This record gives sequence, C-alpha cells and structure tokens, in this order.
Amino acid sequence: MKWRCTVCGYVHDGDRPPEKCPKCGAPQDKFEQLDDEAAGKIERSRFTNDLLARLIVLTREMAEIAEKGIKDELDPPCVGVFRQAARAAVEVGQAARAEIAVHVGRGKWG
Repeated sequence: MKWRCTVCGYVHDGDRPPEKCPKCGAPQDKFEQLDDEAAGKIERSRFTNDLLARLIVLTREMAEIAEKGIKDELDPPCVGVFRQAARAAVEVGQAARAEIAVHVGRGKWG
C-alpha cells in the first residue's frame, strides 16, 4: 500500500501511514491511501526517475572525461571526438533533467 501526505506530498510505503510525516511532521490523519492505479504509477515513475538520475550522473562523468581528452590534444580527430562527447553529455543531461521536471509537474514522482 502507498499513502500520500496531503500536506507535502510525501509518499509512504506500508500497511498503514506513519504516525507523522517524516518530511513535514503532519499527523497520521493527513495521509490518504492511494488507489492501485496511482500506486502503480508511482512505482513506474520511481524506476524511470532513478534511471534518469543515473543518466545525469553518467553524463557528468562523460563531460569530465571529454574535458581531459580535449586538454590532452593528442591529435585533431581525437579532440573532435572528445568535443562531440562533451556536447552530447550536455544535451543528454539537460534532456534528462527536463524529463524529471515534467514528471514532477505531472505527479509522476513518489
């Protein structure tokens, strides 16, 4: 079962809501039980949002590697590959952040 705090939106997993909200401190009676459809949406969203967050971390690593390769300047073709990687890292990272923002706005979070 999933329970949502109606004050702050915190989602709790369990047979009953917590005594008080761990995020905002609201009492137990401020939690509402989510129906199966809403709970399923949260589970799917958690999975996808975790993947997007991991992708953001990987794009940061890719950008760092690309910067080292650009500074190394072995030869123009190598530098070109590293520059391309740096651009791709920025684009993919920003796209992943934007997608998470859309999910938050649509309640696909939990």
